[in-house]
Amino acid sequence: MATVLPNSRTEPDGSAVVRVLSYNVRSLRDDEDALARVIRACAPDLVLIQEAPRFFRWRKHAARLAAKTDLFVLSGGATAAGPLLLCSLRATVERTQDVLLPLVQGQHRRGFATAVVTIGGARFGALSCHLSLSDAERPAQAGLLIDQITSMDVPYAVVAGDLNETPAGRSFQRIAQQMQDCWATAPWGGENTFDPDRPRRRIDAVFASHGIEVLGCGVPLDHPGVSAADLRAASDHLPVLAALRIPAVLPAFADS
Repeated sequence: MATVLPNSRTEPDGSAVVRVLSYNVRSLRDDEDALARVIRACAPDLVLIQEAPRFFRWRKHAARLAAKTDLFVLSGGATAAGPLLLCSLRATVERTQDVLLPLVQGQHRRGFATAVVTIGGARFGALSCHLSLSDAERPAQAGLLIDQITSMDVPYAVVAGDLNETPAGRSFQRIAQQMQDCWATAPWGGENTFDPDRPRRRIDAVFASHGIEVLGCGVPLDHPGVSAADLRAASDHLPVLAALRIPAVLPAFADS
């Protein structure tokens, strides 16, 4: 790893350097303490989670993970069929919405966890997604994702998730045609996200609206505080960490 990603900060002009982490946590079935250590070490402002607990006491599980990582539950969970958003105190929340996608017989229900937030003077939308395992179902879900971002009526947006396909796939390409694929724009750290023992495929990604400056994005290998043992123990996916500079559209307020 050549450099450490920039820390979160608000610039004098109100633009915000924001750390975004995407993570498929496999319903917290692995080593939750290792997972928490990885998340804390990445120091994210937003965590866009996939496969959050969806069943018995799912809110309690989400709250426990948030507490372990010094973050707060923003939206999602069972009400979004698995995607979940966590945030730091830097984020001022304007609104949230959990969206359930059409159910296809024989497939798992899918959804989006979304929010509109302000950090510094930057106002933007965030969306966590987990697309279908079905090749036939994913392209329509990618189209609904683009429609959802458009309907949020925000100047900028960040999308992250487990797409269940590589950048060569139709759904991945459909999103990348509308937004920046952050790894392709500013590669940093590791590329492939599945599986942790022998990562050979990049199926998890962070996307950002055009106009957002991507300062670096990738799997936080060798990131300070992130160990290879914790990455293997935390989940069956590797996380993707991005540092983004989002332009100001509002007067900036001081943040921590």
